[in-house]
Amino acid sequence: MISSQSLDFLKKLLDTPGPSGFEAAPAKVWREHAKKFARVSGDVAGNSLAEVNSEGKPTIMLAGHIDEIGVIINYIDDQGYAYIQPIGGWDPQVLIGQRLRFSGRNGEIFGVVGKKPVHLIKQEEREKAAKFTDLWVDLGFKSKKEADNAVSVGDAAVIDSRTMEFPNGRLVSRSIDDRIGAFVVLEALQRYAEKPGAARVVAAATTQEEIGYRGGGAGICASCIGPQAAIVVDVTFAIDHPGVEKKEYGEAAIDSGPVLTRGSIISPVVFGLLRKTAEDRKIPFSLHAAGRDTSTDADAIHIAREGVATALVSVPNRYMHSPNELVSIQDIDHAAELIAQTCRAITNKTDFTAR
Repeated sequence: MISSQSLDFLKKLLDTPGPSGFEAAPAKVWREHAKKFARVSGDVAGNSLAEVNSEGKPTIMLAGHIDEIGVIINYIDDQGYAYIQPIGGWDPQVLIGQRLRFSGRNGEIFGVVGKKPVHLIKQEEREKAAKFTDLWVDLGFKSKKEADNAVSVGDAAVIDSRTMEFPNGRLVSRSIDDRIGAFVVLEALQRYAEKPGAARVVAAATTQEEIGYRGGGAGICASCIGPQAAIVVDVTFAIDHPGVEKKEYGEAAIDSGPVLTRGSIISPVVFGLLRKTAEDRKIPFSLHAAGRDTSTDADAIHIAREGVATALVSVPNRYMHSPNELVSIQDIDHAAELIAQTCRAITNKTDFTAR
């Protein structure tokens, strides 16, 4: 089970702002927690690494990206209004009226996303979806000069929201994608450290996944760690809410356990180890098919160096890329336990060659 200390760490990690390219603050939180049981390091791309059983073989990489989606200031007008561009994939509709939390020149600055009120929009325009160019940020300033003393073009922001626990073990946060993955790999590493197997295991909190065509900082990590196998942890779409078609998106649901991907880039060996471990340990799971790439760090890691036997474990997530994503604490616990136990099952005799 996830301890109260780990849950407190998770909430702190989720609440710390860190959009793609600006991950330093949550990365520091992650490394401070990892120091309690692992050897910790970082790299120039902002990736954070935590290593257990340094002399073990083979090497297993556990990867979860620590960045989240956000926005960045690209213009400040004469009245002090800021205009923004997306960092990562946004539906602009969910930003309207939201409070934003900027890292400014001298600390945090807050603003609210503005849009022309519905009363002032012509009837023929009301059915059209808003674009980023229709939005601005009101920082409370009266002039460009006043705004320039507090914020600058290139300052980044996230939605100003805090993590909440809902009934039935649900957790709600703006940054679950994929701060949850960064948490799961470290929680799995901590459990592995309590009873290490034969393998050297390195957990990585990777950067820039939300803006990286093929994995952002993950490819750099895979090259420097030199793993023979990798398990990537990300979120996937939960389908247990209205308007989602199972025939298109599969069976993943809140409280159904982690989702194991099968597909073109997934190592059948590592997938098989995960599935066998889940079945042996009676850990609930569901399956997801990926006929091409996965749009996760796995896409970069599996082609690093001479190739890495890579698997993908996902946590079902409702309302992805919104101010309030929702996951199950039980699913998080099952994902961490599955990965820790799978790492223990791998030895230097494990053959990752595809056959």
